Amino acid sequence: MKISQPQSIFLPLLLLALALPATAQTTTDPESVGLSESRLDRIADLVDRYIVDDQIAGAITVVARHGETAYFKTQGVMDIEAREAMRPDAIFRMASMSKPVTGVAIMMLLEEGRLRLEDPVSRFIPEFQNTQVAMLKDDSNRIDPTNRNPDIYTVPASREITVRDLLTHTSGLESGGAGSRVGSRIAPRDTSLSLAEYIPTLGDVPLDFQPGTKWRYSSLAGIETLGHIVEVVSGLTFDQFLQERIFEPLGMRDTSFVVPADKMPRLVTLYESSDAGTLERQDDNPGWLDTTTLFSGGGGLYSTADDYMRFGQMLLNGGELNGNRLLGLRTVQLMASNHVGDLYGPDAGRANGLGFGLTVEVVLDPVLANTRRGKGSFGWGGAFGTYFWVDPENDIVALLMIQTRATTLRSDFANAVGQAIVE
Repeated sequence: MKISQPQSIFLPLLLLALALPATAQTTTDPESVGLSESRLDRIADLVDRYIVDDQIAGAITVVARHGETAYFKTQGVMDIEAREAMRPDAIFRMASMSKPVTGVAIMMLLEEGRLRLEDPVSRFIPEFQNTQVAMLKDDSNRIDPTNRNPDIYTVPASREITVRDLLTHTSGLESGGAGSRVGSRIAPRDTSLSLAEYIPTLGDVPLDFQPGTKWRYSSLAGIETLGHIVEVVSGLTFDQFLQERIFEPLGMRDTSFVVPADKMPRLVTLYESSDAGTLERQDDNPGWLDTTTLFSGGGGLYSTADDYMRFGQMLLNGGELNGNRLLGLRTVQLMASNHVGDLYGPDAGRANGLGFGLTVEVVLDPVLANTRRGKGSFGWGGAFGTYFWVDPENDIVALLMIQTRATTLRSDFANAVGQAIVE
């Protein structure tokens, strides 16, 4: 059911929310870590504008520098109809911000010598041997991506897809081409299955292009395949591995693939901007996310601002947080390096000056990329608006938590963080 919320009704809700306490946790003096407090306040002004303009219902924004949280602000509401102010422990659908967590899991197994980036996927999932690549017979099919049964032929892949291909979105596995359309028919994603049941069926799906020749985003299948590789290698289900090896050591108490019943009141309502310029309430979960068995490392995690900041700070610290080391420094640096040459650029619909690492975007040249994030910054965002980056050059972790597709807010937020750095 979709409910449109006019601005005339929403504005009083905003004022109500702004009247409530906005600081969620103890923060350090921004000036002590080289950030201007008055300039950080511009972040709140920015978010307010997006709320008043009915582009988002509410947000949590966080900035940490030198290991200290300098800014943590809750604004707007979690639910428009219920008039519930955004709470600091609100739970968000992280969508594709699940991917860097999966990346860390793979890198942990890499450090243990249990897999290599160059390993073919078939080493762990035999069904991925003899992969084919889809070729369209008729160019007219290119302009009709909704055609699930395009006229194609297949050719053998030039090589098997590897772990690195999956991490960097260069595998061609369900990345929006002709093969993906065939895949939706011959290997439909069934959310009642487990990874162990579903992922092997993807071995029959023809790739969208020859492995390693393009960067094309595999929104779910590619990273979900990595999740099953974690299961095969570790002997644990993917959710168990993340819980035992990442979430518990980092103190991420509210991060999981399924929100328990007692935490459901903390789940932020999902909204979408309408053509009329209002926010429309969406179902609690889209179909692809509505599962308790298919643990999607590509988009299935729920988390809080505090939890995800712990994850980001661990990466900024070179793999360690509060005495718990998940990765070595060199491994984090490897993860945050460009692995795709110039494939991640205009031809892939991306800006110049950016590269792609192992599940994360990397800033190679801030000027070319038109970003205020520092050179070497890395991070990623989610389909419902969440966004984070780690900036080693400026020793910053920044996080935006919303539940509406408001992509321009991401760059505006990065600008607001950048202009607050004064030393």
